[in-house]
Amino acid sequence: MERRLAAILAADVVGYSRLMEIDEAGTLATLNAHRDGVINPSIAEHHGRVVKLMGDGILVEFPSVVEAVQCAVQIQTGLATRNANVPEEMRMEWRVGINVGDVIVEGDDLYGDGINIASRLEGLAEPGGICISREVFTQVKNKVDLGFESLGEQTVKNISEPVLVFRVEFSPGTTMRRPEEKPQTRWWRSIALPAAAAAAVVIGAFGVWTYFGDSEAPRPLPDKPSIAVLPFVNLSGDPAQERLADGLTEDIIIDLAQFPDMIVIDRHSASTYKGKSVTAQQVGRELGVHYVLEGSIQESIGKVRISVQLVDATTGHQLWADRYDREYSDVFALQDEITQKIAWTLAGYSTRSAETAATAKPFEGIGTVITVDAGKSRVVLDHGEIKGFMAPMVMSYQVTPPTLLESIDAGDKVRFAIDPAKRMIVAITPLTE
Repeated sequence: MERRLAAILAADVVGYSRLMEIDEAGTLATLNAHRDGVINPSIAEHHGRVVKLMGDGILVEFPSVVEAVQCAVQIQTGLATRNANVPEEMRMEWRVGINVGDVIVEGDDLYGDGINIASRLEGLAEPGGICISREVFTQVKNKVDLGFESLGEQTVKNISEPVLVFRVEFSPGTTMRRPEEKPQTRWWRSIALPAAAAAAVVIGAFGVWTYFGDSEAPRPLPDKPSIAVLPFVNLSGDPAQERLADGLTEDIIIDLAQFPDMIVIDRHSASTYKGKSVTAQQVGRELGVHYVLEGSIQESIGKVRISVQLVDATTGHQLWADRYDREYSDVFALQDEITQKIAWTLAGYSTRSAETAATAKPFEGIGTVITVDAGKSRVVLDHGEIKGFMAPMVMSYQVTPPTLLESIDAGDKVRFAIDPAKRMIVAITPLTE
């Protein structure tokens, strides 16, 4: 089996199915024009090799990670110029992910986590944007005239360890220098101290941006549990679904605000993140909250699928997630049902999670083990209601001491106890038939 280190670029078209539904012939012609006019010439100029084409996607190998990043910027700026005079709803925009890592070589094809991570990074990028891994950032940060914003550690599908992700910051008119050229002084390093101080005030007012690891101090967390409900994302592209998404977001905020022991960020502050790719940790720093609720809405053959997840903004760990598939015939009943369940679940979990009384007794429950990660001392359980503490849900828990997991396997039905102050499982045993 042959292995080698390679820089991998993965790219695909955002909303390709929607564009094909509107105009198949025109979309295919635009796709080919993008490839022939911008993408392929840029790949050739930067010594890349196309590994495979996948419909609207492309996977490219580069011998140099610097060349890979420069190629990505050249592609995105070239495509932005082509899209400048195209109506927004008809624009074909690409997103790009870049990783560098060990790959398995089989003929002309490549396999392995190095490929998978590049693909997941692509999915985190904004339309017209580029996301890179920590390994790429480390190698290029002093070799290209670009800014980088840290998106924090991201948990991505089929990758066991969180991936530290950076967004590449560039302007549409960016011209990339060749690797052998001497780097120019970065503009943000040449600003005088008074100007930098003024800029810090402005940046602090509008959000936290990180370049090369530097960041503004986060807002202090309040004593009470605090939550920001981000605008639900409409994955369907249907304006009617957009109204449902906005209404659901607002109703959840209103319902959560009824609980006196919880601080809920107002709708206007949360709405500033609409349409933006942000992490829960970034939101937590900027708004000063413990938790972030994210969700999406998607229509499929007369039904509506609503997905939600609760994230600990201090760590980026997903605490709870659920998905609801309902008929679309009664939007208001659906909206009330989902709102009440989420509001009740979050209120119960968050208020209990914030308790720190040393005398609080563990809460007991029964559930089924979904996965066990002994290395991280974590278990994912599907459990029923824990009376007085938590609604029925599927959730990942830390287990202490780790030795408790030695006799636990996926599929086991177990009895467990949760310390409400630490939010950890302190006892777990298999149930015998």
